[in-house]
Amino acid sequence: MTATPRGRGVVGYVPGAWDLFHIGHLNLLLRARAQCDHLVVGVVTDEALERVKGNRPVVSLEERAEVVRGLALVDQVVTDFGSKLDVWAEVGFDLLFKGDDWRGTAKGRRLEADMATVGVQVRYFPYTATTSSTALRSLLAAR
Repeated sequence: MTATPRGRGVVGYVPGAWDLFHIGHLNLLLRARAQCDHLVVGVVTDEALERVKGNRPVVSLEERAEVVRGLALVDQVVTDFGSKLDVWAEVGFDLLFKGDDWRGTAKGRRLEADMATVGVQVRYFPYTATTSSTALRSLLAAR
């Protein structure tokens, strides 16, 4: 049973770095918004991103959260310290959305298994291959 508060309908959750916000980020949020009634977006901390990706974001946590908070399609923004189960316990959500670059990977399977323990379904959306924060970071470093 989920911790979904009454009156919000289907609650969706999208975790991410949201660093160097670009069209791929917007596409993911638009797709998620279309599949839920209340959209919660997690902004992953600098420390958690460094642990997982090996580098810190270009834009600070506070500024990344403000960019996401400024989007009309987002209902709620939370800080994500890395554990999706902790976020679920805090806000409750029914669906978790990720880019399909996670599908079939060890981390994707682990996420699916963790979310299944609390009745949350993981849904994947097409990754926008033409633009990524990694590519933008490389362009900036080359200047």
